[in-house]
Amino acid sequence: MQPTRPRRNRMRGKHAPEKQTESPKPTRTRAKRSAPRSPSPYKGTPRDQLRQWFASKGWTPYAFQEEAWAAYARGDSGLIHVPTGAGKTYAAYLGPLADVAERNQKGLQILYLTPLRAVSRDVEQALREPLMALDADLEVESRTGDTSSSVRQRQRERLPQVLITTPESLSLLLTQEQAAENFASLRAVIVDEWHELLASKRGTQVELALARLRHFAPGLRIWALSATLANLEEAARTVVGTDRKPTLVSADLQRPVHVETLLPEEVDTFPWAGHLGFTMLPRVADWLDPTQSTLLFTNTRSQAERWFEGLRFLRPEWEHLLALHHGSIDREERERVEGGLKDGSLRLVVCTSSLDLGVDFGPVERVIQIGSPKGIGRTLQRAGRSAHRPGATCRILFVPTHALELVEMAAARDAIARREVEPRTPLSKPLDVLAQHLVTCALGGGFTREALRDEVRTATSYASLTDEEFDWALTLVREGGPTLRAYPEFRRVVEVDGRFRVPDARLARLHRLNIGTITSDASVQLRYWSGGTLGTVEESYVSRLKPGDTFLFAGRRLEFSRFKDMTAYVKPAKAKATQTPRWGGSRLPLSTSLASAMRRTLEAARQGDVTRDEVAAAWPILDAQARLSRIPGDGRCLAETCRTRDGYHLFLYPFEGSLVHEGLAALLALRLTRLQKATFSLSVNDYGLELLTSTPFPFDEALRPALFTREHLVEDILESVNLSELARRQFRDIARVAGLVMPGLPGARKSTRQVQASAALLYDVFVKYDPDNLLLRQARREVLEHQFEQGRLARTLERLEAHPVEVVHVHRPSPLGFPLVVERISASVSNESLLDRVQRLKERWSQADARPA
Repeated sequence: MQPTRPRRNRMRGKHAPEKQTESPKPTRTRAKRSAPRSPSPYKGTPRDQLRQWFASKGWTPYAFQEEAWAAYARGDSGLIHVPTGAGKTYAAYLGPLADVAERNQKGLQILYLTPLRAVSRDVEQALREPLMALDADLEVESRTGDTSSSVRQRQRERLPQVLITTPESLSLLLTQEQAAENFASLRAVIVDEWHELLASKRGTQVELALARLRHFAPGLRIWALSATLANLEEAARTVVGTDRKPTLVSADLQRPVHVETLLPEEVDTFPWAGHLGFTMLPRVADWLDPTQSTLLFTNTRSQAERWFEGLRFLRPEWEHLLALHHGSIDREERERVEGGLKDGSLRLVVCTSSLDLGVDFGPVERVIQIGSPKGIGRTLQRAGRSAHRPGATCRILFVPTHALELVEMAAARDAIARREVEPRTPLSKPLDVLAQHLVTCALGGGFTREALRDEVRTATSYASLTDEEFDWALTLVREGGPTLRAYPEFRRVVEVDGRFRVPDARLARLHRLNIGTITSDASVQLRYWSGGTLGTVEESYVSRLKPGDTFLFAGRRLEFSRFKDMTAYVKPAKAKATQTPRWGGSRLPLSTSLASAMRRTLEAARQGDVTRDEVAAAWPILDAQARLSRIPGDGRCLAETCRTRDGYHLFLYPFEGSLVHEGLAALLALRLTRLQKATFSLSVNDYGLELLTSTPFPFDEALRPALFTREHLVEDILESVNLSELARRQFRDIARVAGLVMPGLPGARKSTRQVQASAALLYDVFVKYDPDNLLLRQARREVLEHQFEQGRLARTLERLEAHPVEVVHVHRPSPLGFPLVVERISASVSNESLLDRVQRLKERWSQADARPA
């Protein structure tokens, strides 16, 4: 059923108001809580009143909304999966709200879980608006890391009927002694942006928390919301748990996605990552229209800083309309930018994934993606930020940062048309998350072994948890396991009369301060000497700065002065900024869907199809590739061999993403050295890999199907890489989540180096004295899956084994091989700039191309 159009402010998916002149308050004040309510202008039952309010907005319910309300009334739980902006929030919320208003009871009734605390203010306004239709006195509040201490203290005494929170804040609420009492009245949980949580430890943390809530409130109904999921049944089962059957609510309400690509004026046949860079900046500036509100997405915060600075330099007249937004900028500045987008005072915002989710910026009409999106789900999510209303066309402009991204962008357009969204698979029983949850439950009123074990197994990710694994995790939090039982700081949980609790107040405080599964390099405050907070940067970056160094942050040129007490002090820089902070975890490999689409796109180009604008623009590269070698096809994997002054090269192009190629390169290097002794240098990118050796090697003979066998895959990977060192690094994060190492209390925080040293010491102790430690096994497993995407690597080997490799001999690296050479030389130490070295290679090989054959 389509919405009627009597008024301009048609229903938004998350927030009804078309315009908003000021930012909403994060929580209701005490005065507002006690103020008398005006009688509702609507009559009848709460359900009747909400329907009348719905109609007064000029909205007609979609069929999926009616279906969701009916499913809730039946007592069902499940997943609502419809496009962005179609009205998922009210589909999930109005049914429980009517139920709660009818009962008009005190205590927490509805819990709304969002993955980003930055969007809680907007969600709060959306959930509060329907209250005007009801006669019941209901409270809607937020509880996140940004909530003031006074509001948190008040909520310890009494929770509102409707609470918006994050996974971490929910776990904190579960550590309260009266948790069972606080959540006993809970009737509904709504988990927003479920696709963002599902395949991560935060998702596992949510699963365990939901299992706890189902124990406290047996009649609880749980609904997840998402717009970009492929594996719907699995996603629905995961959120509702193993003890009930999920209901799937979906609708065929496709929002058209209009994709454009900003084509470069010319294409260099020697492409390398980032080489277009700022050459596209003037074209982007010409394309932008400050009368049309636009989000410019980048894949990293460093890239966002540089593009913001570039646009501000190129268009100084846009200064008052232009802003920067990413997760490391101070909250007040982020809120100012979000408010400016909504009221129209800001028209152009350079941002990262900090604006991917949840926030409804009604005025935004267009979206730009700087560089390849690397995934179809991410593209649809970002495109959906534009024209955020049912049926409206999403508009996104791709801007390539190197010429081969033109092919990626043509492939992304094709995959979007086919709706080939990547699946999100939940994790399998990570024991570090379980260990943290055990301490949380021990703080939150305590638990008995059998009851909590059975409860944990209702979380889908832990359905196969064995008694031995549960008892091992319990022993870990009781005494640190067999190797650490002599140290009192690892005795976090104690059994008293058959019930496990946390008796030590200091350990309890440490746990609450460090709760959650997000692990990264420690962040430090960035402050002016004169006062005022700018945001946070990673400690590892600050530790490399010297006084006087200049850098860009939050759109400001800053000069580093001093690092003290986990705070970096800066002042405005007079000189030009020489660098931009880099944050970890920013590399996005090619997704499975986009990789498959790219192979199809290249196959079409190989057959002569250059009808797509991006492929036509990239044709100078593809034509040079065809002349020097061949364009890769979808059936066979292309391999190239050549000899240069550097040595003997093998280039292989599976197009499976950089993580898979890292594992594949190490694996092939090992297997090739079993055929003939050699030493290989390795280089990888999203398109392929390079193996380089200084001595002749019979690559032609070696590239047989047997080389790609999946037999002994794990054993060969373990032998081919320094797994011990990789597992040691992975163990740092696992140890932090499990609570074995912690940064410490405020005023006595440990540095990243101290935390890493503590984790490394524990790793060595476990390896020597407890080699079967399950956290060590988990570290190795996570390295294989996260570092090399083991499952995807196995599927890649299967494809390569089934289809013979197409081997071509070339006299110099082809356009596809050139970026791999640049990747390798960029990692080498030299007193030349990378640009100088790349230019020298181009000149040398251009001369070789000009010589007669």
